Amino acid sequence: MAEGELKDMEQFFDDLSDSFSGTEPEVHKTSVVGLFLRHMILAYSKLSFSQVFKLYTALQQYFQNGEKKAAEDTDMELTREEGERKMEKEELDLSVREEEVSCSGPLSQKQAEFFLSQQASLLKNDETKALPPASLQKELNNLLKFNPDFAEAHYLSYLNNLRVQDVFSSTHSLLHYFDRLILTGAESKSNGEEGYGRSLRYAALNLAALHCRFGHYQQAELALQEAIRIAQESNDHVCLQHCLSWLYVLGQKRSDSYVLLEHSVKKAVHFGLPYLASLGIQSLVQQRAFAGKTANKLMDALKDSDLLHWKHSLSELIDISIAQKTAIWRLYGRSTMALQQAQMLLSMNSLESVSAGVQQNNTESFAVALCHLAELHAEQLWMLCDQKIQFDRAMHDGRYHLADSLVTGITALHSTEGVYRKAVVLQAQSQMTEAHKLLQKLLVHCQKIRNTEMAISVLLSVAELHWRSSSPAAALPALLQALALSREYRLQYLASETVLNLAFAQLILGIPEQALSLLHMAIEPILADGAVLDKGRAMFLVAKCQVASVASCDPPGKAEALEAAIENLNEAKNYFSKVDCKERIRDVVYFQARLYHTLGKTQERNRCAMLFRQLHQELPSHGVPLINHL
Repeated sequence: MAEGELKDMEQFFDDLSDSFSGTEPEVHKTSVVGLFLRHMILAYSKLSFSQVFKLYTALQQYFQNGEKKAAEDTDMELTREEGERKMEKEELDLSVREEEVSCSGPLSQKQAEFFLSQQASLLKNDETKALPPASLQKELNNLLKFNPDFAEAHYLSYLNNLRVQDVFSSTHSLLHYFDRLILTGAESKSNGEEGYGRSLRYAALNLAALHCRFGHYQQAELALQEAIRIAQESNDHVCLQHCLSWLYVLGQKRSDSYVLLEHSVKKAVHFGLPYLASLGIQSLVQQRAFAGKTANKLMDALKDSDLLHWKHSLSELIDISIAQKTAIWRLYGRSTMALQQAQMLLSMNSLESVSAGVQQNNTESFAVALCHLAELHAEQLWMLCDQKIQFDRAMHDGRYHLADSLVTGITALHSTEGVYRKAVVLQAQSQMTEAHKLLQKLLVHCQKIRNTEMAISVLLSVAELHWRSSSPAAALPALLQALALSREYRLQYLASETVLNLAFAQLILGIPEQALSLLHMAIEPILADGAVLDKGRAMFLVAKCQVASVASCDPPGKAEALEAAIENLNEAKNYFSKVDCKERIRDVVYFQARLYHTLGKTQERNRCAMLFRQLHQELPSHGVPLINHL
């Protein structure tokens, strides 16, 4: 092998494989020698061309050194040869280890191709799961160090540089990719001029697309003119169609650009290019939408392009079509249809088979759909939530005039919610008659449209209206109806809130012991899952019921119960403080001051009285008795 050529070493390894074949092989596969030979063959097959050449050079050097030093002492020669073999092996292994560290093991041609195809697929379908740009470029540089003519590695380097908007490196990699195609003839189905010319015209076309992406329109037009010239010389109609599409992209601001586009669509259909035809139709639809054409004609055109998509399984264009429908409906002011199209795109699965369970979800179409959804939520859902939050804060602070001004905005976004909030404001302002009329109308409407949740909330407001009007007994039918509805529809939290209101009604009716027993049933779900304000209301009600229950007890038992009530009031105050509900904090400190006065704790009473005075000066008083406010 050392005195011959590289092909002799290759022939040796090919002959090694034959030693295992036949009915009586020279070496058995599972023997010690057989395992060693198989391991050696496998290691050789994993080497790249550069590493094979390096191995052959090391073999030659080893053989030549052995002949020159044959006269020396045998032991010294063996020692030296062993050291040389060890150094050569370490040198060879070092290159392998470096590549394994940087490229995660793609040493052979097939492994490198698998690595490149995997990363290219991830870049297209789910960029977040691909290697970071710096790490991927390091691995590609390492692959190209051993095989500089690896065209696919140059192309992946081009895609990787596009991720970070590196115009110089991406242009450099793209040109190297087409240079390698021209050198190897890998692009051509036939030998000779055809492969060379085909690579040249598509290189110019891709260069034009690259410049267009970075906004270098003048350079893009020059590269496109070069691609058109070469394609015309070669009579390549497919390449000319791609060039025509890019001509429209570069000149779409011109008034006559639609003529180019229509011609492009007709020619694409004639030459059987569904991808280009569909893109042309979608571009025409976009242009006609800005020109004010009717929506039904645009949707008919998109329907025709969708037929092409499904017929040819053009998954990416299906996504683009749905995203464009979303944009068209937004343009024409049909937010419901836009919302439907955007959600359809986000929930559908890609037609393309993507490895490792990856869905195609990082495309421009998905980004457009998500942007539309964000705007639609901002215009409708989030605006409603924002108005409701501001309304609740204004009610907590007792600024009913501000809450009343927010009702208009809530009504515009959700009429039923707006009417309910208006009734709540009227009730807080002691306009009981107007509030009662609104609540009755709203209750009938909710029962008609079967909005059970809102119906229960209305019944609770009706009950509160009754005990604010000093008729707590009249509140019981509404509360019992609300409890029946919430349990029928398994609305646990509303059921707990209804029981809380029933307990309050019993407290007003003078049976605090019954109220306490009801509270034990309702308070656990409220403390576990309730809103912070509801937790405070529940603890405040527990304290009220505890005080009312010990009115006839002996002094020691009464003092102990009042101390427990004060602890519950402290907990309620903490909850109210979290939501900055100053009006309810004022009620709590007033109640605490009364209890401390009863217990004879003057210092604590004065502290609570001072807090009450500060809050009372900040907040307006509406003259509502404390016991009638849950």
